Amino acid sequence: MDQVDTVVIGAGVVGLAVARALALQGREVMVLEAAEAIGTGTSSRNSEVIHAGIYYPQGSLKAHLCVQGKAMLYAYCAERGIPHRRCGKLIVATREAQVGQLQAILGKAAANGVNDLALLTGEQARALEPQLACVAAVQSPSTGIVDSHALMLGLLGDLENAGGLLAVNSALDRAWRHVGGAPAGWVLVAQDGTEIAARTVVNAAGLQAPALARRFEGLDARHVPPAYFAKGNYFTLAGRSPFGRLIYPVPEAAGLGVHLTIDLGGQAKFGPDVQWVDRADDLAVDPARGDAFYAEVRKYWPALPDGALIPGYAGIRPKISGPGEPAADFLIQGPADHGVPGLVNLFGIESPGLTSCLAIGAHVAGLLATT
Repeated sequence: MDQVDTVVIGAGVVGLAVARALALQGREVMVLEAAEAIGTGTSSRNSEVIHAGIYYPQGSLKAHLCVQGKAMLYAYCAERGIPHRRCGKLIVATREAQVGQLQAILGKAAANGVNDLALLTGEQARALEPQLACVAAVQSPSTGIVDSHALMLGLLGDLENAGGLLAVNSALDRAWRHVGGAPAGWVLVAQDGTEIAARTVVNAAGLQAPALARRFEGLDARHVPPAYFAKGNYFTLAGRSPFGRLIYPVPEAAGLGVHLTIDLGGQAKFGPDVQWVDRADDLAVDPARGDAFYAEVRKYWPALPDGALIPGYAGIRPKISGPGEPAADFLIQGPADHGVPGLVNLFGIESPGLTSCLAIGAHVAGLLATT
């Protein structure tokens, strides 16, 4: 049986960032990925936005790790030459009744340590983005975009340079605690029957993290949250983007509304919306959903031409709170939380998980620093 100090399950952006942080501590790290390549799940099906840390409840892990992670991510991308741009964002109120929500956003952001926002009149916002229709807006200059695949390649390179290993096509079947001899730890059994012994394990399996945690013998099921899948559909814009900044409507309950983002090539896309689904692999985009996109987008961009939206792609948010419930915080459980030595579970790492990835890595490394 192969033996390694630490196994990280999942090679999305968060799993790679965690593995990198642990390898830089001097640990022997192996990453197990069920798919045939890194980052094929949520990490490659999102908006690629570097979030400022505006919306999240004060004191939450989302707020703390997003603000910390944003600074770490900008520095990392600059140091490594990873394509990114601090393009900025406008959060727009399209009617007077929403202006109070902008004021609340300013207060929430300040409580989280985000102090660079500015409240703009509609005229000031249109001076920045002439195609925009709004009565007021909040400007976030530290919001940006990043090439998520280049970021993951950078994290993987750091991991491998520190002696870490990646094993793809390595889906895990179950795990059990080995306590009868030295060293104590986990025995991980892959779906092909391969067994690996590890002293510590980090479950960063994203959408599959709750289901996988239920197959860890000795972990009380009370510590495993239910999994919900909130699909986000994207539509791309035919032609060049009329905006140079990201445009977000005031937030909605389960997401941030149908917003406009741009990629590093200048292509605009709209989304994600919120569609609750039963399966993590329900990724087809229904062209009929575009009808609702036109109505929402025209609230802030009335000139959107008919026929300009093309079905793009979809991603699934790994939710641990269901429809109608308040959005759950990141749930990062170490031994102090669930009582099982040598195990960290990462649940509900949805947005702002990409922005927070380096901070999440440092957080998990801290949880395991004495093990």
